Amino acid sequence: MSDVTHLRRDMGCTRAEFIDWVPGAIRQAPFQIDGDLVTVITHGGRVQILLEEKPPRRIGLLALPVLGVTFSFRGLDKPKLDDFLDHFDLYTRRGGG
Repeated sequence: MSDVTHLRRDMGCTRAEFIDWVPGAIRQAPFQIDGDLVTVITHGGRVQILLEEKPPRRIGLLALPVLGVTFSFRGLDKPKLDDFLDHFDLYTRRGGG
């Protein structure tokens, strides 16, 4: 698979929290951090995760952090991409029922 799949989302966390979660969220796969770019080698392909700190969401006096996250998947077929995201999402899910 030579094409690239992109996925963009906002996460309710700080950059520091996200970086702390990376090893577990990617199942201890090899990774490198260069500024706001996290590169992961997994499933025979590569995932690049670009981070963008955004203004907090405010609800009255409450301020919630917002981190823009863009995933770029290279060399992963759909089942491997889905497996990566399923684990990543489960690991980084916070609170809730």
